[in-house]
Amino acid sequence: MNQPRMNVESFNLDHRTVAAPYVRLADTKVLPHGDTLVKYDVRFTQPNVAHLKMPAVHSIEHLFAEHSRNHSDRVIDFSPMGCQTGFYLILQGQPAYAEVLLLIEATMTDIIGATEVPAANEVQCGWGANHSLSAAQEAVKTFLAARGDWATVTA
Repeated sequence: MNQPRMNVESFNLDHRTVAAPYVRLADTKVLPHGDTLVKYDVRFTQPNVAHLKMPAVHSIEHLFAEHSRNHSDRVIDFSPMGCQTGFYLILQGQPAYAEVLLLIEATMTDIIGATEVPAANEVQCGWGANHSLSAAQEAVKTFLAARGDWATVTA
């Protein structure tokens, strides 16, 4: 299917050809003053085949956002994809791919050992009741079990 080129990088990705889980460099931006931002597609489930439930997505977002900053000062943002198949990790600079994978692995290990979801309350979160630590940990365990395949984006 030949589609017109879109402004959003992920809209130009043929989601039928990827093999999740994976971690891929999705975009690099050099800002006006020379700073560089990189965006990684951290894909948990196969697009259009499976997705994460929202309480798991929400909890992984909170857990990763909080714990990843213990491992790197490069973390700008960790955001869920609307399709609920993964997340975008935005980092400052241009770390080596191996460094990014280590950051993700260390943070996912932290999530497995967590005893609560940070800021999962109505004071610190817009939908504090919509969390599931156990669902987040289950999804992360599955993602981590495929660690050896993260660099393979297409089958």
